[in-house]
Amino acid sequence: MLGVGHGYPKIQTKISVGVLIFGFFPIQLCPADLRMMRLFGLILLAILWAFASLQGATSHGDQPLSRIAIQKAVFALNDLAYVKASPPVLGLKDQNTEWVTIQYSIPNPSIDDWIGVFSPANFSASTCLPENPKATPPLLCTAPIKYQYANYTNPTFKDTGKGVLKLQLINQRSDFSFALFSGGLLNPKLLAVSNIVAFSNPNAPVYPRLAQGKTWNEMTVTWTSGYGINEAEPFVEWGPQGGEQKLSPAGTLTFDRSSMCGAPARTVGWRDPGFIHTSFLKELWPNSVYTYKLGHRLFNGTYIWSQNYQFRASPYPGQNSLQRVVIFGDMGKDEADGSNEYNNYQRGSLNTTKQLIRDLKNIDIVFHIGDICYANGYLSQWDQFTSQIEPIASTVPYMIASGNHERDWPGTGSFYGNMDSGGECGVLAENMFYVPAQNSAKFWYSTDYGMFRFCIAHTEHDWREGTEQYNFIEHCLASVDRQKQPWLIFLAHRVLGYSSSSFYVDEGSFAEPMGRDSLQKLWQKYKVDIAIYGHVHNYERTCPIYQNICTNEEKHYYKGTLNGTIHVVAGGGGASLAKFTTVQTKWSYFRDFDYGFVKLTAFDHSNLLFEYKKSSDGKVYDSFRISRDYRDILACTVDSCPSTTLAS
Repeated sequence: MLGVGHGYPKIQTKISVGVLIFGFFPIQLCPADLRMMRLFGLILLAILWAFASLQGATSHGDQPLSRIAIQKAVFALNDLAYVKASPPVLGLKDQNTEWVTIQYSIPNPSIDDWIGVFSPANFSASTCLPENPKATPPLLCTAPIKYQYANYTNPTFKDTGKGVLKLQLINQRSDFSFALFSGGLLNPKLLAVSNIVAFSNPNAPVYPRLAQGKTWNEMTVTWTSGYGINEAEPFVEWGPQGGEQKLSPAGTLTFDRSSMCGAPARTVGWRDPGFIHTSFLKELWPNSVYTYKLGHRLFNGTYIWSQNYQFRASPYPGQNSLQRVVIFGDMGKDEADGSNEYNNYQRGSLNTTKQLIRDLKNIDIVFHIGDICYANGYLSQWDQFTSQIEPIASTVPYMIASGNHERDWPGTGSFYGNMDSGGECGVLAENMFYVPAQNSAKFWYSTDYGMFRFCIAHTEHDWREGTEQYNFIEHCLASVDRQKQPWLIFLAHRVLGYSSSSFYVDEGSFAEPMGRDSLQKLWQKYKVDIAIYGHVHNYERTCPIYQNICTNEEKHYYKGTLNGTIHVVAGGGGASLAKFTTVQTKWSYFRDFDYGFVKLTAFDHSNLLFEYKKSSDGKVYDSFRISRDYRDILACTVDSCPSTTLAS
C-alpha cells in the first residue's frame, strides 16, 4: 500500500475525510485544506491504535497490481455516500464463520450500484483488462472475494439510496473492507469504503480435510492457517474417543505467485494462500472412532487450538461390514448470503452440501471426482469451498480427483491445451487436498475401503495405451483380490465411457474422443463393476455395456455376472446443468437433468446397492442392486479370460 512520500500523482478532486481514514488509495490532499490534513493525522493515529488491538489482523501483502498508477483509477468519491460494517471484530467465540451487517447510502442511487467484499482490506479499485477471455466483470485490479447489488433485499433502494445487507464472512487469514460502487460491473466507480472488519485471530487453524493415507490404517488431516514454520509448530492432538491423546507433527507447505501458470491466478485473482499443513495419523484400529483437534505451538510457548473433531477409521481391506460411499463431480461452491462470485454458476452446490451434512451419519467416505470449486484462478474461493465442506471433510475422508478446472493450461503438460484452470495448472488442488498418489502432479491413485477397490484416473493427463497412466490403471485393476474386495470401481473426471450429453454428440461421439478406445478392454478384462464420471453436469446410467453393446438387459436387479461395466455420469454436484441430446440410444437407461449425487452401499461381499439421489430433497430417483457370488466374478465373458488348454 502506498503512503506519504511515495511520489503518487495528484488528484484534482476533494476527497471526504471518511475515505481518507482507511488510506487505501494514494491521494494527495488539497494544499489549501491544512486543517483537514491535521485532522487526518489524528484520525490515522487512532486507526493505528485500533489495528494494534487486533492481534494478527493484518494483510498478507498487497493484492496484485494494488500499486497501479492512481491516474488509471476511476474515482467518484462522494461526501454523502458511506458504507458501515459491524461488528468490527469477528470470531470472539472462536467461530470461523460470522455474519456482518452492512449499512450504506448513496445520493444518486441506481439498480447497478453494488457492494464489493475485499480481503485484504487494502485493495485497488483500478481497472485491469483481462488477460484470459474467461475472466468476467468486474475487471478490477484487485478482485473482490464476492459482491452483491445494493438493491438486493432492499426494494426501496432506488428511491431512498439507503440499504442494509447481511453478508457471511469466513476466516481467511486477513482483514476485510466493503466498497460501494456505481456504474455497474462494466464501469465501476468507487463511491465509498467501509471501516475494516477482521477476525480476532485471522491466523487460526481452519477447515480440516480428512483423506485416506497410502495404507489402509492411516488417515491424513490437512488444514489451512496463517502460521508459517518460522512462527509456530503445527501438529494434531488425537486419540481413541475417550482414550489417551497423543501428538502427531504436521508438514507445512505454501506457494507463491510464481507457481501460478497464468492469469487470473497470477494477477488479479492471486491471494496469499497462507500455509497448508498435513499430519499423518497412523496405526489406526479398523472402524474405531477417534477424536482430534488442530494445534500450533507458537515460539513464545502459547498454544493455538481449533475446535474438537472426530472420525471413524477405515475398515480393513476385505472386511465384511456395512460400507457407504458417496460420489459426485462438479460441485463448486456458493454463497449462503446469496452474493455473487466470479465464475458464478454453481447454484446447486449448497443443496448438495446440505444433503450430505444431513445424512452424514450414513456416509463413510466421499469422492469428489473433479471440478472441485471452480475458482478458475480466483484463489480466495478455495478458502470458501473448504469452509463450505468443513462439516463433511472434517468427519469422513474427502477424496478428490482432478478435473479440467483444476489442471488445464496451455504449455504445462496437460492433455488438453485449454485455459480452464485460470492459470492454477493443478497447484491449488495438489496442495489444498491430500491424495495417496505417488506424485501429486500425476493425480492418479488407488485406494481401498473395506470391500471396495477404487481406481482414480486423471483425465487431464494422457491415459491411452502405452502411457504411464495406462500402466497404472491396469495395475490398479489387476492387483485387487476380488475374493476379498469384490466391488471394483473406476473413477475419472471426464467421461471416458458413455454420455448422451449434447456437447459430446455434437462432436460426433458419446464420450471424450479416444476415451474408451484403450480403456474398455481393461474394464472388460478385469471386470470393473461400475465406472463413474463427472464433467457432464447431469445424471445418466447405462446398461452393463462393452463395445457399445448391452451385455445384460436387466435394469434394476442384477444377479450373477454383469458381462460388462455399468457407466454412470454423476456430474450434477452443483454447476450449471448440461443438456442431453435428443438422440435415443439403447444403452442409456436413465437420464436426469438435475442436481444430485450417487451412493454405493456394500452390505457384504455379495450384495451392493446403487442409488442416485437428488440434491433438492435427498430422495432416491434411480437405483439398482447387484447380487452375486465369488464364482460369478471368476466366470468368463467376452474378452475377460485368458486362453485355455485341452491338456489334463
